[in-house]
Amino acid sequence: MSDTKKIEAKVAFGMSRLMLPLDRILPIRQVDTTGKKFARYRSIVRSIPETGIIEPLVVYPQKAAKGSYILLDGHYRLAACRELGIAEVECIVASDDESYTYNAKVNRLAPIQEQRMILKAIKSGVPVERIAAALNRNEGDIRASLKITDGLCQEVVNLLKDKQLAPGTLKLLKRVVASRQIEIAELLTAANNYTKPYAEALVLGTPKEKLVDKSAPKPRKIKPQELHRMEVEMESLQKEYKVCEQTFAGNMLQLTLFRGFLKKLLANPKVERFLKNRHAGLHQELSEIAASETIC
Repeated sequence: MSDTKKIEAKVAFGMSRLMLPLDRILPIRQVDTTGKKFARYRSIVRSIPETGIIEPLVVYPQKAAKGSYILLDGHYRLAACRELGIAEVECIVASDDESYTYNAKVNRLAPIQEQRMILKAIKSGVPVERIAAALNRNEGDIRASLKITDGLCQEVVNLLKDKQLAPGTLKLLKRVVASRQIEIAELLTAANNYTKPYAEALVLGTPKEKLVDKSAPKPRKIKPQELHRMEVEMESLQKEYKVCEQTFAGNMLQLTLFRGFLKKLLANPKVERFLKNRHAGLHQELSEIAASETIC
């Protein structure tokens, strides 16, 4: 194991934030503030005075001009700040100058994050009608968003706070008790599927004793035997998921070490020649494993 090389992952952007004057930020493309994106752009312009900039801009230091930064993400926000006469803005400084690197790893404002943003604005004294106008939504939607976490346990809120949930998913979770809410939230996260049909299927597979309202009818007409089979299969799936969760880290470590050893083994000319001559098929498979970028 002493010969195993330490592999360091490159971090695309840091967590430190920096206030930058707008004249030191150089956009990499022009934005259309009058065409198809007009409504979206005006919504950003209206929201900034009320709620501030929720997502910082993402910039990269320009090598040719010290003190200047290339804008990777946030072109509409930058244009809105310029229109509003804002002098400086909060930014995240990236360590990679390719814009897709950041965009592939950031999640846009999730429903629970939006709720927190609105609550913060209301506590600061901003009326609901002004928030609705800034976000280009009606007041009823804004008031409803304030209640999306009512009836959910805190652990579920923490699990799903940055997830792009489909409308109705959180509402379905409120039909089951706290322990079942956590189980479903974990399954949603493991499958990376936050759609309403998937959440509804998990609720349908919930045993009756874990429902908040045990007398409430099931949302769809399902035969008792089908429902029972679904509950049994769901319970089995959850057990398998727990087992996989407990062994995943160890298995990944073993596979990583195995691939490293395999690369060294195939780098030996004698071993490679022997495999090519005597076991061509096996050599091909082992070579593909050693050359693969990902383990799973």
